[in-house]
Amino acid sequence: MNENYQSPLPDASAPAPHGRPVRLLLINPRFPESFWSFRWAVQEILPRKRAVNPPLGLATLAALCPPHWEVTIVDENVESVPLAPQTDLVGVCGMGVQFPRQKELLAYYRGKGYRVVAGGSYASLCPEAYAEHADTVVCGEAEYIWPEFCRDFESGAVRALYRETGTVSLEDSPVPRLDLLKLEAYTTATLQFSRGCPYRCEFCDIIVMFGRKPRFKRPEQVGRELDELRKRGVRSVFFVDDNLIGNKAAAKTLLRYLADYQRRHGWRFAFGTEASINLAQDAELLGLFRDANFEWVFIGIESPDAESLRETRKTQNMQEDALTSVRRIHAHGLDVLAGFIVGFDNDTLDAFDRQYRFIVDAGIQAAMVGLLKALPKTPLWERLEREGRLIPDDAHSDNCKLGTNVMPKRMSYDAMVSGYRELYERLLADRAIADKIRAKLAHMERPMYHGTYGTRDSALIVWRLAVKGLLPGGPRRLYHFFRSLPLSAPRKIPQAILDWVAALAMGDYVRRHFGASVAAQAAAADRLGNALSRAIARYLREGKVALTWLGGDRAGGDDAVAATPQQATASETARGWTGRLPALQIALKDWPDQRFFARAARPVERVLRRTSATLTLRIEAFREQERRHLERLLRRLARHGDRISIVVSEGLRELVHVDSSRFHLVLAGAPGATPEGSATSP
Repeated sequence: MNENYQSPLPDASAPAPHGRPVRLLLINPRFPESFWSFRWAVQEILPRKRAVNPPLGLATLAALCPPHWEVTIVDENVESVPLAPQTDLVGVCGMGVQFPRQKELLAYYRGKGYRVVAGGSYASLCPEAYAEHADTVVCGEAEYIWPEFCRDFESGAVRALYRETGTVSLEDSPVPRLDLLKLEAYTTATLQFSRGCPYRCEFCDIIVMFGRKPRFKRPEQVGRELDELRKRGVRSVFFVDDNLIGNKAAAKTLLRYLADYQRRHGWRFAFGTEASINLAQDAELLGLFRDANFEWVFIGIESPDAESLRETRKTQNMQEDALTSVRRIHAHGLDVLAGFIVGFDNDTLDAFDRQYRFIVDAGIQAAMVGLLKALPKTPLWERLEREGRLIPDDAHSDNCKLGTNVMPKRMSYDAMVSGYRELYERLLADRAIADKIRAKLAHMERPMYHGTYGTRDSALIVWRLAVKGLLPGGPRRLYHFFRSLPLSAPRKIPQAILDWVAALAMGDYVRRHFGASVAAQAAAADRLGNALSRAIARYLREGKVALTWLGGDRAGGDDAVAATPQQATASETARGWTGRLPALQIALKDWPDQRFFARAARPVERVLRRTSATLTLRIEAFREQERRHLERLLRRLARHGDRISIVVSEGLRELVHVDSSRFHLVLAGAPGATPEGSATSP
């Protein structure tokens, strides 16, 4: 890509009219659901929350804009994107898993005549992927390069590519525009202290983007960000550093500052972060984490097998037995959330049992287990590409799905996927949930977690957990719940409650996304589809509604490209397991009456609840008097919104409001596009 290339669209590159400030709309695309969403907890249990973390990167970008610019941030995870914004420039960020939606948003706004600029972590890693989708791509850390883009935009001389090639000092990073975020909609606010990690894990892209020498802000900078969060009543804060202790001396200085900050302001922030497991070998560091009121830490444990760790160059995890390390961290009151990986070259099918036993014995409730995924431009990607072991797949997809792009070495692909699915079913069984809580609390005498909600909200959370989580599980779940409660140590009970909420949220995700096999899904969908057809038979006969049903036919088929027959089979299996299951399409040809919505609601909901099918709702006609019936149907289906695409005819978009934070509102691309990772409708 030519960095000096001038856009051929003079209208799009023109500056704002003289005398008026530039208006900038920054959008964080909707994430496809994953374990990290904790959607069941956010939607069903926690009061007034819509998502876990706000888009800190966009708030930082807004602070880097000229002071006279008018900046708006829209996070599609908590609010719908505007279809006709009054703006001069649209910026769309994105991580790898957001790339499909990012492309769609860029295409929509560009097609409407807006100038669009793409950025974010995936654009920084693979700027070439955006060449056809954006007028400008900004890649790399933004502190220096974004102000340069802003100056060029004002002068009307915007380049196609802006790339940061130097080293950014985080002392030059501004206080993010937190006032532009709807912080009340998130469970946890975010801030960043450092970038970079000193280690060399083969599968990780962090060192590709940020380097191996950690850079960090001054503690006083962090204090100014905390001042802004404190003004807004925030209590829970996540340090998004990829390894907060990458420079231990700097981390200790920060932790002392945080402890002093809390004392000086009489404020109790509850912190969490990511760190390497060698935290456990530094008693002073553990004490400082507790003094600063850190409640949890996420650790990339990856595997209890030393050979697998050695293979992936994760030598920092080999200083002592990982179980000993986790228990020492628990003993200091910190909860451990952890990432695990199956599929290393050393792994056999026995790896699943070892992972299960370790996770239960360590008491790690939020265990994010993923199949090994090769990310572009990482050492793992380059090695597997040389070995011919990369499976054609979406390189940006989530590693917590039933599929990956890596051909395993010591087990078959199908067996690996089946073992992964069974591992999660075992980990999220009621007995295992209770066993993990008991194992953790046996070593955690004084949990740091006390909860950040008031008395009334805390009571509401417990009530909702009981009604929506425990009672539906029947007597067996209630038994395991009560045996997990440390009744003799009441101060530990909030931690146990938190673990049940997290585990049931993960279990809800597994049931909906790791469901029965493709064949079983197709059979169930066929039965439920027939019931739906009977319920709306009159409207089908009259031609007011069209119903199209694609059974469990695997996608990929003829267009699946692989180097060998073995890889072709694995590629098709990966696509089948990752959600290419039955797809239902309902087209409203002539707006039906109230009775249609009443008849259709229950069978459609049953299809979504009992299978992993996707739904595309095409609205080709609309009557204002029936609006409330459509809205009632959408409210009923909102819980399954990650699998529902809604296509509204161009002329009706201003009349039919669809909340794109709950559903996939199709804006551009194929007319029948469906949610990310699902089958394509006709």
